[in-house]
Amino acid sequence: MARKPDEYLVHILLSGGHREEVRFPSIQDFQKWYSGELVPKADSKDFISVPIKTMQGEYMVIRPSQVVGIRIEPVFFGSVDREEV
Repeated sequence: MARKPDEYLVHILLSGGHREEVRFPSIQDFQKWYSGELVPKADSKDFISVPIKTMQGEYMVIRPSQVVGIRIEPVFFGSVDREEV
């Protein structure tokens, strides 16, 4: 049976080499933000807000035209890291 990720770590790659990480509680929350905020304004130089639900009192804004890549990484809290001996 496939495990369900506890959250998704989204790596936003910006022109100029900057990288930002944002966590979303579900892939649907990311897709809603991506299709509702980022894609419609993809060529815009105006700032849009990036939801940071895991950090209180902080916020991030980006220029959609400066996003050159996005990587999505599922995160499993119950994972056990095992080192090879």
